[in-house]
Amino acid sequence: MISQLRGMLLEKSPPELVLDVSGVGYEVTVPMSTFYRLPDIGEAVELLTHLSIREDAHQLYGFLTSSERKLFRSLIKVNGVGPKLALAVLSSIEPDMFVQTVLNNDTAALVRLPGIGKKTAERLVIEMRDRLSDWYESTLDFSPSKTAPLPLATNNSGPVQEAINALVALGYKPQEASRAVAKTGLTPDAGCENMIRSALKLLATT
Repeated sequence: MISQLRGMLLEKSPPELVLDVSGVGYEVTVPMSTFYRLPDIGEAVELLTHLSIREDAHQLYGFLTSSERKLFRSLIKVNGVGPKLALAVLSSIEPDMFVQTVLNNDTAALVRLPGIGKKTAERLVIEMRDRLSDWYESTLDFSPSKTAPLPLATNNSGPVQEAINALVALGYKPQEASRAVAKTGLTPDAGCENMIRSALKLLATT
């Protein structure tokens, strides 16, 4: 099992990155909560990892904090929730907020997350409530700080399409992703990551 990687960031294209570890390039898929806080390309980064082994692929998932990885691992133990859906959840809501939502039995909030319908939301509450009851005692991670919203404008170019592709990779439908990115009104100068962050906030409230 690969539990941790430390190396130089070679490439990043949400939600994936390539990490050079002693000359070996590891492809790692990360939630946007981690992606937002990655350093610039060429800089060092250390990730906690989870290796998913299937018949057709070995996939590495990376996380900057232990709380992200812990929640990811808890999510994929739920019947019907795979790594892709778990990443979408982590990309759309902070771990502490998700845990509180589950502990509050708030299925209405859960169904607003990508890929989660009513039955899945109910299953998450039933299967994860006891598992997450000691969350606040067992994790020392802090939630990432939120950035202030950027000025709104309209445009469509490379970063816009990259943001749409990232949302689709997280489980949103192409039309849904396109509408959300357009509604942010951010210009390409705002950057792909800010577009994704703003789009996810919009999608979480609709």
